[in-house]
Parts: sequence; C-alpha cells; structure tokens
Amino acid sequence: MTRTPGQRLLVALPYLWLLVLFLAPFLIVLKISLSDLAVSRPPYTPQVDLSEGWSGLKAFFAELDFENYVFLTEDSLYINAYLSSLKIAAVSTLITLLIGYAIAYALARAPRRWRPTLVMLVILPFWTSFLIRVYAWIGILKTEGLLNQALLSIGLIGEPLQIMNTTTAVYIGIVYSYLPFMILPIYATLEKMDESLLEASADLGSTRFQTFLLVTLPLSLPGIVAGCFLVFIPAIGEFVIPDLLGGSETLMIGKTLWVEFFNNRDWPLASAVATLLLLLLIVPIVLFQRQQMKQEIGR
Repeated sequence: MTRTPGQRLLVALPYLWLLVLFLAPFLIVLKISLSDLAVSRPPYTPQVDLSEGWSGLKAFFAELDFENYVFLTEDSLYINAYLSSLKIAAVSTLITLLIGYAIAYALARAPRRWRPTLVMLVILPFWTSFLIRVYAWIGILKTEGLLNQALLSIGLIGEPLQIMNTTTAVYIGIVYSYLPFMILPIYATLEKMDESLLEASADLGSTRFQTFLLVTLPLSLPGIVAGCFLVFIPAIGEFVIPDLLGGSETLMIGKTLWVEFFNNRDWPLASAVATLLLLLLIVPIVLFQRQQMKQEIGR
C-alpha cells in the first residue's frame, strides 16, 4: 500500500514530536550524566569542541565515563531515595485506585443526564493551580489547621494530631492531586461496557458481587492499568508535594534530584539520577506493552 505525502507527514509528526521533545533532551541529559563535575559554566566537562575536528570528537568521547552511576550504586542515600519513592508511589497508587474505582463506578451507574455534570466536577480542581491546591492542604493538615480544629470541636481527639511533615501528609497530597487521573480512564471503560453482559450474568444465577468480580472487574482492567500508570509515573518523581507537605524527613528521588541540581550544582550526578529514574519507569511500561501485544496477537 503506497502512502501519499500527506499520509507520510501525518505518520511522521508523532515521531518528530518524540524526537524533538523526548529523545533529544534525553540524549543531552545522558551525555551530562557521563561527564565530570567542573567549576565552570556549564558546571561539567568535557564539552564538544568541533573546531578540533575528528581528533576533538575522539578526545571528547574518551573523557566520558560511568563514575556517577557507580557512585549512585554505592551511596545508600540514593538507593534509599529510589526505594522510598517506589514505596510511596505504589501505596499512593493503590489508595487512589480503591477510591477512584468506587467513584468511577458510581459515575458510570449514575443517570445518563447527570454524567456530564459529575465528570465536570471531577475535573474541576484542574481549573485551579496545582501549587495553590497543595498549599491549601497545609492550612488543612497543620496542627492548628481546619482538620484538627474540626476533630477537636466534635470531641474525637483530645489534642491536635501531627499530620504535617509526615509521610501521611504526602499520601494525602498525592491521592488528592492525582485522583482524577485514576477516575477518568476507569470511568471511560465502565461507561462503554455492554450492560447486556451484566444481565446475562444475573440470568445465569450470579449475585451482584459475583457479577462484579467475573464481568465488571475484568472488563475494566484496561482503564485500571491506564489509571495506575497515570498516577504512579508522576508520583514516583514528585517534588512539590513531599517538599511542602512531607518536610525534610520525607525522602523521595524528586527532592534529591532538586538538591543535586540547585543546591550542590552537581549536574552530572543529578543527570545520572534522572536517567536511572527514567529507565526505571520506561522498562516496565515497554515490557507491559509487549505483553499486551502478544495477548492481542494470541486472540
């Protein structure tokens, strides 16, 4: 099948976008991660000098090394930061899934005339700045904040709870901020589901819970997987939420990356941290996509 020039351009646009906005910046960061720290502008060496020709390029590549990656594997701070980020992101994704699935299920079962309004209410927080929404949680969770004042006034607690500057506050911030990313793909899957399948399951004697486990849940798996990726990927590299709500004791790779770039000005090490984080996220996604393709071919 011969493609027209317009069709070729249409196919080439996504690849061009990936090349310019993903591959090229990634290669730059990868190159910096193989460099050494230097007191200069920019603060790393070597740098490409095309005036020396081929000999200059050979000298440039000869100076690149993997010392920063070796250092990351030897320093427990970075290992603990990666592990802590994985744990916080995984737990936050699980909590978001449990809450988001219930909300998405309720939206999909609501009267059809109310669904657009309910979906709009889900995405309404996006109309406010992300930073302002996170700052609002400081006023809610701090010792003299709205939550403690409400719990004290109704007598549930005798003294204010210490929620701010803890991992619990980070979980609350991540779940609140990324909940719409979990609700929308699950809702889109449930809303398109053929309801005759539920009726057939009921006619065969299944209870509502059995129908949910055997029919609804398996058919909603694509939305669950999409929602988990949309929450887990940004959560693992989150910086603003742990910095504002978690305080200095919360260890996440996003905060570590910021410190290396802006406080220590160690661009090569920070680039190595970012590259490993990117690989940590991309590899599972690629493996999952290949598995999905194999399953589709098998069908």
